[in-house]
Amino acid sequence: MSTATSKNVPGYERVVSYVDTACGLHAIIAIHDTTLGPALGGCRMFPYANEEQALEDVLRLSRGMTYKSAMAELPFGGGKSVIIGDTREHKSKDLLRAFGSFVDSLNGQYITAEDVGTSATDMEMIRTQTQHVAGPPDQGGDPSPATAWGVFHGIRAAVRHAFSQDSLEDLTVAIQGVGNVGGHLADTLSLAGARLIVTDIDDSVAHEVAARTFARVVSPDEIYDVEADVFSPCAMGAVLNDDTIPRLTTGIVAGSANNQLKEDRHTELLIKRGILYAPDYILNAGGIINIYYEKPVYDHQAAFAHVSGIHYNLVDLFRRADAEGISPHLMADHVAEERIAAARIGEPLSQRIAAVG
Repeated sequence: MSTATSKNVPGYERVVSYVDTACGLHAIIAIHDTTLGPALGGCRMFPYANEEQALEDVLRLSRGMTYKSAMAELPFGGGKSVIIGDTREHKSKDLLRAFGSFVDSLNGQYITAEDVGTSATDMEMIRTQTQHVAGPPDQGGDPSPATAWGVFHGIRAAVRHAFSQDSLEDLTVAIQGVGNVGGHLADTLSLAGARLIVTDIDDSVAHEVAARTFARVVSPDEIYDVEADVFSPCAMGAVLNDDTIPRLTTGIVAGSANNQLKEDRHTELLIKRGILYAPDYILNAGGIINIYYEKPVYDHQAAFAHVSGIHYNLVDLFRRADAEGISPHLMADHVAEERIAAARIGEPLSQRIAAVG
């Protein structure tokens, strides 16, 4: 038996909760805004404590996707989906197929992709039930390398702005979470000459990355206290908060995790501490950019060239934020909102981008 329940959430176009008791699926899809195009965003599977916690996460994530696409100059809106469950215990072919049917019921308003707890192989299974899916193995596949490439270039931009240097040689980067994205980022930073400190909730993964990058491994809680130039959150969100920000010794925060700020006000706390914050939804746009280049034939070279432009986007963003005396986070929100507002009055995408950025 399956049931779909719509939720009325102000500021969101559509939020639907879906339960299929036969396979144990409990999922929520949130469509934030489709002004720029169909809502695109990954499917996160996580053992949320309850539906309220899952709803809070999917709402924040879907809004972030709207801004991410706008800042990456892509014709997509913002959406996200979450599946409540432990991937090791609850994920099954039946569950993924049921989720695919749920996605298909929205008639193309939402396009799903992989995220925390799901994979390119899972997208292949979901695709048996819907065409509204991105990132299966025979197309762009795992977007993690593209996401990591974008974060690397974002860190370069932040280092240039904060430290007035282009090289990462001998800078210390503390990476929180070295799974798919964080692991690729560690490899790239190591090749660029950076010294690494890493942590992960899976200690074996942290030591595996350390073995090939000569990184120092610390415990998950210790990562906030290490002496480093850059703190790079690449795990879950809300890690920048009243408790953790006072512990940071870094001059820069730049990572791939979504919704790193527990609350928007925490960007001001970072400023007071003299820490440059690179807005997460600009840094981690590599995955969605990669998806844009999947069809009709995946173009790896063009995708990664576009992703590398994250460096220049951030250089310009930091400059504009300084000129207006506001945080980069607030500046990014303003630019994204300007682009979306311009789209609502029918300006072509090329004109909207030229006008505001």
